[in-house]
Amino acid sequence: MSLFFDADWFDARLAERWLDRNALAACAGIAVEDLQLLFTNRRAPSAQELQAFAKLLGADLVEVTLRAGVATRAAAPDGETVATRIEDIEARLDAVDAWLEEFEAAARKRA
Repeated sequence: MSLFFDADWFDARLAERWLDRNALAACAGIAVEDLQLLFTNRRAPSAQELQAFAKLLGADLVEVTLRAGVATRAAAPDGETVATRIEDIEARLDAVDAWLEEFEAAARKRA
């Protein structure tokens, strides 16, 4: 799950190009319904989707990734234990590793 998808930023970039969310979904090869899951933080974008978004928007991949919420961290809840925090960090690292693996696989396909 994405932690904070900056829908306003994506909508503004699309508007600058006279495009809409349908174009964003099409460029990534996903259904508009799947894109809506991204925009509402119910699904994390794949590396391939982020690359397609960056290309369509003429934006840097790192910025698109950050705006998609991939690197955003939620505030720690009150009373969180050290063990819970470590488990959370490990889960985040696993997610980053999986994303990097997917990103590198997509890069190898293009090469």
